[in-house]
Amino acid sequence: MTTKAFVIGHPIAHSRSPLIHGSWLREHGIDGTYEAIDVAPDDLPAFFDRLRSGEFAGGNVTIPHKETVFALCDSVDDLARMIGAVNTLVVRSGKVHGTNTDYLGFLGNLDANAPTWSDGPKDALIIGAGGAARAVLVALRRRNGGQVHVLNRTLANAQALIEEIDGPFEAHGFEAFDELAPDIGLVVNTSSIGMHGSKFDWLDLGLLPPSTLVTDIVYTPLETPLLAEANAHGLRTVDGLGMLLHQAVPGFAAWFGVTPKVTPELRSLVEATLDH
Repeated sequence: MTTKAFVIGHPIAHSRSPLIHGSWLREHGIDGTYEAIDVAPDDLPAFFDRLRSGEFAGGNVTIPHKETVFALCDSVDDLARMIGAVNTLVVRSGKVHGTNTDYLGFLGNLDANAPTWSDGPKDALIIGAGGAARAVLVALRRRNGGQVHVLNRTLANAQALIEEIDGPFEAHGFEAFDELAPDIGLVVNTSSIGMHGSKFDWLDLGLLPPSTLVTDIVYTPLETPLLAEANAHGLRTVDGLGMLLHQAVPGFAAWFGVTPKVTPELRSLVEATLDH
């Protein structure tokens, strides 16, 4: 019997997930499908009825549904609750279970492209205090061991974030960067700054130590203004595409029973669809 999976969002035409999962299905010769389904917010309850009927093994959830599906799931694990969003659904015996694999995508991307990034405790700096920042905070709490500074244009939002997730975290406004920079080993941009060419006018990457790793979860463009400036300063950089690829692995394994690999060929396949 054909095993079916999906990604839901509204809109959803932009999603690269069908390309990723379709490639893995072909590679492993699996009798399965993975489709993008546009589900408007008002139609979510009816879609969950389809899930409980056994039509799908599970699927992914993207904007704007990652928070809304909490109330519709039969169970949500502690990780998703901590991150505050569900991006992966697994159906078992008519019950829908929700989890979040974004933090695994973040860690997998750095492990693959900067293998020594977590050797020893390093102070880290996260730009932004939205949903993506929560997943990165959870990841760094598990692996980093150093102090994590959350910088946001609105300080109150950064403070609210670190109060919700227990750990060695501090909240700051953007103006704190110059003072913090000399002790930072990892910079992570989780904000939308950098998409469409927008820049961080307040950020002087020249103040960072030469060994600092700079990564951006934005992957359109692949080399964001932040990464371009980091490269110009000779800093190590990792783009955001790998996070998209690595976060897809656990879901595929749960639905289709095979743990796929993120390969250079897969990355090239997805990269070819991006605007450069």
